[in-house]
Amino acid sequence: MSESGKADARPSVAPALVAADGDAGAGPADAGGVRSMMERWKMDGAAARARLLLRALAWLFSLLALVVLASNQHGGSQDFRNYPEYNYCLGISIVAWLYATAQVLRDVHRLSSGRDLIAARKASAVVDFAGDQVVAYFLISAMSASAPVTDYMRQAADNLFTDSAAAAISMAFFAFVAIGLSALVSGYNLSMEVLV
Repeated sequence: MSESGKADARPSVAPALVAADGDAGAGPADAGGVRSMMERWKMDGAAARARLLLRALAWLFSLLALVVLASNQHGGSQDFRNYPEYNYCLGISIVAWLYATAQVLRDVHRLSSGRDLIAARKASAVVDFAGDQVVAYFLISAMSASAPVTDYMRQAADNLFTDSAAAAISMAFFAFVAIGLSALVSGYNLSMEVLV
């Protein structure tokens, strides 16, 4: 055989069969089923870790929102209890903090033990998605009720009371963003459960 014949005799590996680390797969049967399942398992782990991180951020921001708002008592008319909008924002911050606490503990349990506290996977995905959606709606509702009052009061006087109220609303907004992004991850997980 000539040199050109040896070069032509080498087996070619199709690009679809080459793994990300450069190794060739076992064959066409291996490429479709096992690889897609392994990629899905890797994505499920990444989605679970992302959801845990987002819920931990929501926990932190909702805790900050409720602490800042609950401590916003400066005497006279500068007391959050005199304004129903701030009472509503405080209540929703407490609900968001309790929800985030429960979900963070559940996600930690799920990642550490490999089992969920809710036995059915589809029911777990629905609870995650619906809970994230409801709490995100509550947070945006509380912010939209509190922000106009704070803006109106800041036009008259910019003081520690209005600054604390604005800070609490900002923390509630960051909690909303974190839970909203968690809802996207939960929606992805729910769609994967429905499709499988």
